[in-house]
Amino acid sequence: MTTWTTWIAIGATAFGCYAVKLLGLSVPAGFLERPLVRRLAALLPVALLAALTAIQTFGTSSRTLVLDARCAGLAAAAVALLLRAPFLVVVAAAVLATAAVRALAG
Repeated sequence: MTTWTTWIAIGATAFGCYAVKLLGLSVPAGFLERPLVRRLAALLPVALLAALTAIQTFGTSSRTLVLDARCAGLAAAAVALLLRAPFLVVVAAAVLATAAVRALAG
């Protein structure tokens, strides 16, 4: 990509983000108070984060599913979460498990 194409893409993205934010601010308050909208607004971020985690853990750039060291890290994080560990401990457990599996697997 050329420099101009990159800057055009950055500008279009910035404009798009601003337009979406402006659209969100222009929604009437009565619409946002509906029970269905409130429930969807509460569940949507969780669903998106779960999908992102699954894609980053089990996916590759060639759109295939793999089971590798990242799965061990996710499992370690899940165990730490079940034990109600603090966030930094969860992240450290995932990092250590991933590194250990990669070191052992070569």
